[in-house]
Amino acid sequence: MLPMILSAVGVPLLSKIIAGALARVDHPIARQVAKALTDLDIDLPSEAITQANKGAQELAMMEMEQEGSALAQVNKTIQREIISKDAFVRRMRPTFGYLMALTWACQMLGVAYVIVFDPARASDVLAGMAQLTGIWAIGLSVLGIYVYKRSEDKRLSGV
Repeated sequence: MLPMILSAVGVPLLSKIIAGALARVDHPIARQVAKALTDLDIDLPSEAITQANKGAQELAMMEMEQEGSALAQVNKTIQREIISKDAFVRRMRPTFGYLMALTWACQMLGVAYVIVFDPARASDVLAGMAQLTGIWAIGLSVLGIYVYKRSEDKRLSGV
């Protein structure tokens, strides 16, 4: 993202924007960085600015190619899944969704049970549940992508 911004607005304009923002911050380090960026803008010859802008454009192009390659691979994988004759491959998304729902329900029922029947340990159980936030975030993110892609597939196929 940053290389795309650099290639679009150029290094001098971006350094002025950042220097202006940092100059308003009431901290000595922020002010030093703002001064350094201001000095950089003054001392930089036009050839160096042109070279920096060219480098930013090249970096942006490399980043776009890399993202395009990754998206093409994801698209190819989803297309293979859709046309697959293997029932498990075609039903992977709903199966994963049902397993996530079942796992979440079991966890919530367990927490509710502890809160009602063993309230002395409820704080420990809730603290342990908070430790699972990361793994739930990953699982629910995957499920969200699955749901989004399925909705897109349905929209494109007219279902």
